Amino acid sequence: MIIGVPKEIKNNEYRVAMVPSGVHDLIENEHKVLVEKSAGVGSGISDREYLKAGAEIKSSAEEVFRESEMIVKVKEPLPVEYDLLQEGQILFTFLHLAPALELTRALLRRKVIGIAYETVQMPDGSLPLLMPMSEIAGKVSIQVGAHYLEKENGGSGVLLGGVPGVGPANIAIIGGGTVGANAAKVALGMGARVTVLDTNLNRLRYLSDILRGNFTTMASNHSNIEAAVTEADMVVGAILIPGAKAKKLVQKSMITRMRKGSVAVDVAIDQGGCFETSVPTTHAKPIFRVGGVIHYCVANIPGAVSRTSTFALTNATFPYVMKLADFGFAETIRRDEALRKGLNLFKGKLVSKPVAESLGLPYTLYEAL
Repeated sequence: MIIGVPKEIKNNEYRVAMVPSGVHDLIENEHKVLVEKSAGVGSGISDREYLKAGAEIKSSAEEVFRESEMIVKVKEPLPVEYDLLQEGQILFTFLHLAPALELTRALLRRKVIGIAYETVQMPDGSLPLLMPMSEIAGKVSIQVGAHYLEKENGGSGVLLGGVPGVGPANIAIIGGGTVGANAAKVALGMGARVTVLDTNLNRLRYLSDILRGNFTTMASNHSNIEAAVTEADMVVGAILIPGAKAKKLVQKSMITRMRKGSVAVDVAIDQGGCFETSVPTTHAKPIFRVGGVIHYCVANIPGAVSRTSTFALTNATFPYVMKLADFGFAETIRRDEALRKGLNLFKGKLVSKPVAESLGLPYTLYEAL
């Protein structure tokens, strides 16, 4: 199979979808890998390293897309890439289609086979390709929140850990999954007072067992969210419904009751965001304010730590890339139930029910095609 790795073009996206060790292993299995010139530079990987591993370096994205049977990316295609996609081509990347009607329609028109990292799901419900990026996003959310709480950055001037005689910051984390747990670990490590809210009481019991420090759990409902958010110096939105659009759990009225200079970090923004006040931002212009509260809603948070993110992501995605290359799409999907759940689009049909329901578009059962 011919696998193409284009350079990411999303604002300040420095990750790359394959590292040289992956190229080497694919070449060893008699596949061909095309890498766009400078695709890995943002992650500290040179073209020379790719060449040494056996890749062919292409001077443009057009060449990579035109000559490849499978495109492996990090982020969803942008409008300038839509027409580069070919009918029947496998597109393996983060898609986040639930809040993206225009992108979904474009990919349906191009009749690609779209497999989304974020909906590949194991029998136990875990999301193996999303998990490493969720771990990173959770940790970074606290770093950036602490940064913007500083007065010189427009914040309220609160130190997360406080000092003797002055209490620590209050941090509310909406969602106790991978993002929420990693956000809590970092926040507690910095000495903050942390509250995690979730609807899954067993998950809250687990977090209570493993996390130490000034830590509280609460059942996630309107009253508890309101109480936690309005008292918080920082609120982190960390909810996820696989494949579906995020619910707006934090209302504008809650946000505007926070102290001016407080910070709201919406990690769920890739799926539409869980704050009523959220709109997507970029690393170039990461923040805006509503009611005096700083909002950080960057849609590719892990891109800020691109080298770590690239290696963490490809550790998870590469085994699936190799399966698709070795056995082909149809056989791999037949064999691998987790990857089958990652299938969102098939040659002009939307085959992900959560995405279809979120966008109000027709859904087709893949097995019926």
